[in-house]
Amino acid sequence: MAGFREYKIGSKLFGIALGGSMTITLFFPSINIASVSSSEIALTKQLAIGHETGFNLDDPLLLGKNKPIGVALKADPKSGQPLEGGMMVYVYQPGTSFPAGILHTRILGAGVEELSVQQGHVTDARKDSGAVFTVNKGTYEGKQYSYIENLTATKGWTPADVIRVAKDEDLSNAGKGKTMFVREGCWWCHTLLPEETQDWQVFGAPPMLGDFNGESPTAFGSDRKAPDLLHVGSRNSSREWMMMHFFNPRLVQPHSIMPRFDYLWGEKDAAGQKIDYAKWRAEYDEYREGKRVSPPDVPSYASDSEIRGLIDFMLSLK
Repeated sequence: MAGFREYKIGSKLFGIALGGSMTITLFFPSINIASVSSSEIALTKQLAIGHETGFNLDDPLLLGKNKPIGVALKADPKSGQPLEGGMMVYVYQPGTSFPAGILHTRILGAGVEELSVQQGHVTDARKDSGAVFTVNKGTYEGKQYSYIENLTATKGWTPADVIRVAKDEDLSNAGKGKTMFVREGCWWCHTLLPEETQDWQVFGAPPMLGDFNGESPTAFGSDRKAPDLLHVGSRNSSREWMMMHFFNPRLVQPHSIMPRFDYLWGEKDAAGQKIDYAKWRAEYDEYREGKRVSPPDVPSYASDSEIRGLIDFMLSLK
C-alpha cells in the first residue's frame, strides 16, 4: 500500500509538472501576443492566408479550400478609374471564413482594434455575402497604426466587383499555398524563423512578436535541413525558377535532397493538355546521363493547380 501511495504522489507531481510546463509554453506566450498590437505584417498575413491553415472542418483533407484570393488591384472596380500605385486587396467570396482578427478583433491589439472597427468597419463584414479587405494606415491617440479596412463597407466594393476586373496575373492564392506548405511537410526541413545573427545576414531580419497575431499555425518549423524561407520572396522572386525547383529540385541544384513535387501540377498543364510524367522523367534521365544537351521543359501549371498556390505563398514571404 505504501508503494502504491508513492505512485499516486509521483503521478500527481508529474501532472503538476506537465501542467506547469504547458502553461509556461502555451498560455503565457498567448498573453504576451494578445497584449501586443498587430504589425502590418501580421495583418497582411491574416488577410492573405485566411482562417485556420492546419486541419479544420472546413478543409479536412487540406486541399486549400475556404481561402481568400489576393488581388493586385489597378483600377477602381466600380468606376474603372485607375488607382495610383495600385493596391493589394483580399477577396473573401461568400461563404469563405474570415481570419481571426475579423472574428475576434481584440487580438488585433490596442490602436489596431479601434481603427479596424471604427474606421475599417470590419465588424460589418458578413460571411454569407463575403467581403473585400485591405490594410490601411491611420492614427489613434497620436500614434500611427496599420489596420484592416472592410472595403465592402467603406467603398461598396463586393467580391464579384473585384474578381470581374482582375486578370489571372493579378491574383494570388497564397492562402491555398500555405495549406500546401503545411500538408506537404515543407516545415519539416524549412523554417520560417531566422534565429541567430549569422542567420540574419543570410536570410534576413527575424520576425517580431506583433507579426503573429491571429496566425495559426505559425509554421516556424522545428528542424532546419534546408534554407529558412521567411524572406524567400525578397531573395528570389522568379516564378520560373520556383517552377523548376518544385518540379525537380535537381534542375537547379544537382545535389539537392529535396523530393520532387511535380504531382502538385495535377493531370493537365496550363493549356489543358495531359502531362506525361513518365516521358518527362525518361528525358530527364537521358539528360542526367549525358545523352541529351538540355533537360526537358517543365510544364506550365494550370491556374487552379496546387503548385500555383504553393508558389504564390513562396513569393508572398517577404
